[in-house]
Amino acid sequence: MKPVAAGCDESNVNEDVKALLKATNILATLGQINPYSFLHPIAPHIAARNSGVQINLDRILESYNELASQADVVIVEGAGGFLVPLNETQDISDLVEVLNIPVIVVVGMRLGCLNHALLTQQAIIARGLKFAGWVANVLENNMPALNENILTLQQKISAPLLGIVQHQSSADPRIIANLINLDLLEEEQ
Repeated sequence: MKPVAAGCDESNVNEDVKALLKATNILATLGQINPYSFLHPIAPHIAARNSGVQINLDRILESYNELASQADVVIVEGAGGFLVPLNETQDISDLVEVLNIPVIVVVGMRLGCLNHALLTQQAIIARGLKFAGWVANVLENNMPALNENILTLQQKISAPLLGIVQHQSSADPRIIANLINLDLLEEEQ
């Protein structure tokens, strides 16, 4: 599920949402998988305001519950980061709380990733939410000190490293899925 997608094609469908529709093994509607979609790739609360829409977490919860009633697992993809605003008073962290789901953080491995990942961990813990794990997403072929950065995060993040996704010129979801060890999630519960 991608509750909010900003950056859609002329038919108002986001590329991530197309991939989710293709990957699902249940009969789910576009509106269930993606309750809110916006044309321009900008912050969700701004895209919504520009479209005259108010993002409502109850609507997202309803779609989530519909999907959860049909599936063993619903994976929810965020939009822009843990504290990205969704409306004037709520952000992604509020959505996580409403859905009552654990958090997996995808860390874009680049300069600044240590600060970003550690601040995100602090925000998750401060909200009293479950930090289930993290994934190192290698964005550049030759990131300086990549292994040292990953090791630093392993030492400082309380949740397990679920996998390292090496840079790929074109992402193949099947290859990426094999790089993530979801058994580590079960060990944590």
